[in-house]
Amino acid sequence: MAVVNNPLPQRVSSVDAYRGLVMLLMMAEVLEFTHVAEALPESSFWGFLGFHQSHVPWTGCSLHDLIQPSFTFLVGVALPYSMASRASRGHSQTYLWLRTLRRALVLILLGIFLRSMGRNQTNFTFEDTLTQIGLGYPFLYALGLRSERSTWTALGVILVGYWALFAFHPLPGADFDWSLTGVAADWEHNLGGFAAHWNKNTNAAWAFDRWFLNLFPREKPFLFNGGGYATLSFIPTLGTMILGLVAGRWLRAAPSSSWLMRRLAIAAAGLFAVAILLHLTGINPIVKRIWTPAWTLFSGAWCFVLFALFYFVVDVQKTKRAFFPLIVVGMNSIAAYILAHTVVGFIDESFRINISPQYDLLFGEPYKTLISGFVILAVQWLILYWMYRKKLFIRI
Repeated sequence: MAVVNNPLPQRVSSVDAYRGLVMLLMMAEVLEFTHVAEALPESSFWGFLGFHQSHVPWTGCSLHDLIQPSFTFLVGVALPYSMASRASRGHSQTYLWLRTLRRALVLILLGIFLRSMGRNQTNFTFEDTLTQIGLGYPFLYALGLRSERSTWTALGVILVGYWALFAFHPLPGADFDWSLTGVAADWEHNLGGFAAHWNKNTNAAWAFDRWFLNLFPREKPFLFNGGGYATLSFIPTLGTMILGLVAGRWLRAAPSSSWLMRRLAIAAAGLFAVAILLHLTGINPIVKRIWTPAWTLFSGAWCFVLFALFYFVVDVQKTKRAFFPLIVVGMNSIAAYILAHTVVGFIDESFRINISPQYDLLFGEPYKTLISGFVILAVQWLILYWMYRKKLFIRI
């Protein structure tokens, strides 16, 4: 990890703005819309916001579920620019590969470090956004050296292979011990029929983690992840990065904005169609928590749509100035990620000590998380703005 204190080369503003929105949505968890929705159960407005600031229990999608795919997708979008920049400096492939492997390792270790905060020992877990990206990044770089046709072929192999891994994993039998999964046999979100191969904590990725995660020192043996998340999700997550890689190549090579917009729209429509068909037929459900192939396609379609919207509004319509608050965050996404996982409690406690122990009750109990959350977000953004002004950008 390095702090760069010199001006960055010309950047694509729409990419920074899109990344800034993604990071801001993640940081905005401190607003806790679900708390307000629970305090005001009669309000459909706060219920709607609460839903979209939460992950769905299993199948389906909320706005919050699109944060990780978008961040992952944008890693792929940025890769062609990064590779071109490094190549222009005359670096050898050996140097570039070593740099790629170092970046992957730092992402994995940083993800583990952040997940270990507040624990008694290192929490070896690999389902975090950063660790998932780190595990797949070397493979993404290798595909960045290949043709677009090879990239699409690799995507197909990854998704079909990952589908087969789950499809051929045996379903729980009559004597299955459901206490090992943290899920009841009659959980309302369990899927039936062939789709049951992708149920929570009874699938192939869960079985892998029952072995893999217990290879590391732990306070107690690993049985299941409460959210159903899994290490092997990095494989289809790589698929999301590949879609971003394709979009990044199109962006660099686009002869015109209309050409790019048309390609992005066609890609989104195709991905939506295939994902929804897979879900409705039961061939493969749309589940973010285990990143099913259908989810890779469905969330990837949304990424193409959002990327196209940001490109059109920010770059084609030349409205960069209006998106400056997002760009400040997007240009320092790693710093924003670290801030969101480290200083939240410190900022809140500082205001309680120096302003008032009940500063968040300004508008009453139901809205207290909005006040404390807004304060935390404002301080975090000001830190990022200060870094922007000083040209301090954390790069891995």
